[in-house]
Amino acid sequence: MHLSQLRRWILQSPPVEWAILQLRELLIGALRQGPIPQHVAFVMDGNRRFAKNHRIETVEGHNLGFEALARVLEVCYKSGVKVVTVYAFSIENFKRSKYEVDGLMDMAKVKLAQLLQHGDLLDRYGVSIRVLGQRELIKPDLLADIDRATKMTSRNGNAILNVCFPYTSQDEITTAIRNTVVDYSKPLPVQQRTFSESHIKHTLRSRHLSVAAERIRERSRSPSSRGASDIEDSTSSSATLHPDSPPEDTMMSGKEVDVSEEASPNLYPDPESITSQVLNDHMYTAGLPPLELLIRTSGVERLSDFMLWQSHENTEIVFLKCLWPEFDLWQFLPVLVEWQWRRKKEEEQDRGVRSAEGSIIRAKAS
Repeated sequence: MHLSQLRRWILQSPPVEWAILQLRELLIGALRQGPIPQHVAFVMDGNRRFAKNHRIETVEGHNLGFEALARVLEVCYKSGVKVVTVYAFSIENFKRSKYEVDGLMDMAKVKLAQLLQHGDLLDRYGVSIRVLGQRELIKPDLLADIDRATKMTSRNGNAILNVCFPYTSQDEITTAIRNTVVDYSKPLPVQQRTFSESHIKHTLRSRHLSVAAERIRERSRSPSSRGASDIEDSTSSSATLHPDSPPEDTMMSGKEVDVSEEASPNLYPDPESITSQVLNDHMYTAGLPPLELLIRTSGVERLSDFMLWQSHENTEIVFLKCLWPEFDLWQFLPVLVEWQWRRKKEEEQDRGVRSAEGSIIRAKAS
């Protein structure tokens, strides 16, 4: 215990704090020299376990977890990360007791207020806050605070902080599919509709009859060995072949149907055009960079229904044993360095493959 207090006293001394700060800035600057993930997600797990291990109140453990989030956000945005997504509250948490759910909601309200108190951090890096999840499940007073926070930071356009609250991936995917179905159930605009079959047939028949009538009129004006009766018959026939006459399929029971008022049938988007990109455009994270790095603390190796759609073949998922309040630059730095090493290795392999393909093409051409 005495050694721990002595270590804490040394680390908090002004000279050591200054040296650590300078080292921290140097390391972040070195990170910026290489590729940086544009979208990083965190499952902030281990606050309650940290509080239990250190024999402090659970609320204090969550407070320390928020301080860890503030530290990590600064490292991310300073190093060049554009989007940070954190898992703050799961829809599954509503299955807990009412007392615990109300406590979590109140805590979320406090955390949001604390986040806004760090306005200098948000303004310094131009961070806008977005809350992703089912708004109808949020208490009205908390929802008002959320709307106020998003409005306050809406003008910031350099970086984004996504707070998933309340959220699950299954609910997000279900919502995206439902909205896609709604969009594809709406008729296409009139200017995008094709002509109906009957209208096309009538147009072609009108053009054909117009040409035939013109030929008959020319023959009736020229001298011919035909009798007057033939000319009259021809003239009578030309009247029956008038191009403005409606097509046969517009005559029903002796009643003529006005073709000009014929309404073309409603046409809808082709379901075959629904692709993964269409669904991606209906997700909460639409328009954001693809998820490149997902980190979960506390040693638990599962995603807990978080960012399942966004986790693609190139997403690196890292599970750390440290608890979330312990997470800082010194745990985050090795993860980023390894991510950079993997990206550089992949780029070198891609360049090698392209070079080999180019050599093969040149050899075949020669």
